Amino acid sequence: MQNNFHSGFVAILGRPNVGKSTFLNRVVGQKIAIMSDKAQTTRNKIQGIYTEDDAQIVFIDTPGIHKPHSRLGDFMVESALSTLNEVDAVLFMVNATQKRGRGDDFIIERLKNVKKPIYLVINKIDQIHPDKLLQIMDDYRNTLDYAEVFPISALEGNNCPELIESLVNTLPEGPQYYPADQITDHPERFIAGELIREKVLELTREEVPHSVAVVVDRIHREDDEKVLV
Repeated sequence: MQNNFHSGFVAILGRPNVGKSTFLNRVVGQKIAIMSDKAQTTRNKIQGIYTEDDAQIVFIDTPGIHKPHSRLGDFMVESALSTLNEVDAVLFMVNATQKRGRGDDFIIERLKNVKKPIYLVINKIDQIHPDKLLQIMDDYRNTLDYAEVFPISALEGNNCPELIESLVNTLPEGPQYYPADQITDHPERFIAGELIREKVLELTREEVPHSVAVVVDRIHREDDEKVLV
């Protein structure tokens, strides 16, 4: 282990479609979590891995937490909440374009028992006026004892490096869990299947149930570097 190497696990929590997957893809520099305007697109705890010379952060992108209305919803919410016992810090992400609602309060109540540093991450600031940002920060400020508050744009990258730097400083000294060039712990077939599922949801809209799953049987690389799935 390198001297003064910092490492740890960080959970990303938030209502559906606040930009968790966009943020994760931004941080690792490649699409590993799918994005859709349909709620609950992320059904698996995608692990994205960010590595620099003296630190490594393993991000866990949880399914959107909400008041469940089905067995699938129950499972996804419990899966997300169980993650909090396994991490070193939590990013609670909210959407700057939406007022704080019951879904946010639902998450806040469950974060009150968490003994880890909690970061309030206000995403999509590129879509609002700066004056509105101050109102949002005031609205959330007293809901929890946040370690830090970061307004960001996951899409544009605004303030994302500063957030990463703060997380690195928060994490304890520890080992490098994954090789420096590895950005996720999921196999190639899983990522390919998720990207296909993203397109299915995008193109079929309401015609296909949200619980649609994709199974990849084979991945073949041709001589011209094309990949056939």
